[in-house]
Amino acid sequence: MEIIRLTFGESCSAEDKAKSIFQSETWLSLNKGQLTENEAKAQYKETLGLTDLECERLFYYVKQTQILIFGSVDLIKRCKSAGYNVLALTDNVHEIVFHLKTAYTFWGLFDGAIVSAEVGLLKPQREIYLSLLSQYDLNAAETIFIDDMLYNVQGAESVGIKGIQFESAFQCEQALKLLGVQL
Repeated sequence: MEIIRLTFGESCSAEDKAKSIFQSETWLSLNKGQLTENEAKAQYKETLGLTDLECERLFYYVKQTQILIFGSVDLIKRCKSAGYNVLALTDNVHEIVFHLKTAYTFWGLFDGAIVSAEVGLLKPQREIYLSLLSQYDLNAAETIFIDDMLYNVQGAESVGIKGIQFESAFQCEQALKLLGVQL
């Protein structure tokens, strides 16, 4: 909702606008890598009547609101120091991944990544989790998936991966320890 308010102001119906943008075929196609950011902007102008300026602001705020969650990078570092591999599985577009890689240093901590725009799949599709397991030769029973969205955690669990719904770095660390991870 913050992205919508920043882009369109307080006077718009943020929930309806968010749904029309982020649950649209355009957004899904963008996240699957079937559209570039510029192609998505053109579709939003055509289908939703957005102006050039609104499209520029929208994608600016989509990127600029990608902030580090307190304690998360430290948790990744401690997992790696304890000998665990840490991989990324993200529903994201090429331009946002580029922004994350250039704005922050955490991306280099990952031992690998599956990006939806590169594989044409989205969480919680079963195939994206299977792609992660296959590409990195992982055993599902020895893998833990962490995500803030419960339906994505359930998607991982449906293929035998243990899941944690992320709320905070502290809560996540406690959940990891309950699953036997020694940090």
